[in-house]
Amino acid sequence: MKPITEATSFGSITIDGHKFDHDVLITLDGTIRKRKKKLSKKYYGTSHKISLEEAKYIYEDGAQTLIIGTGQYDQVRLSGEAQDFFDSKGLELQTCSTPEAIKVWNDVESAAIGLFHVTC
Repeated sequence: MKPITEATSFGSITIDGHKFDHDVLITLDGTIRKRKKKLSKKYYGTSHKISLEEAKYIYEDGAQTLIIGTGQYDQVRLSGEAQDFFDSKGLELQTCSTPEAIKVWNDVESAAIGLFHVTC
């Protein structure tokens, strides 16, 4: 069952009644994991740019949609390589600020993966 994203504020996101104080990845089966920011930070010195390595970690066969919450102030971006990778997989990408992304997540009906950045 797909978890429901309930709220977000700077530094946190609430999903199914549980508050997380870190970025999260929601997998196709609804598992909530801590985002592995180091997969991007080692290339760019920041987690505000998603690397190809992180993109490959995020992706799951069978996914149709990827929703990326780009932070409270819309700071996260895909690297060109990550964008190309997701495009090659035929994913519908929806990137928007995390407050907007939690609404998009709750409304999406396709097989979706969610990545939510909770700060900037």
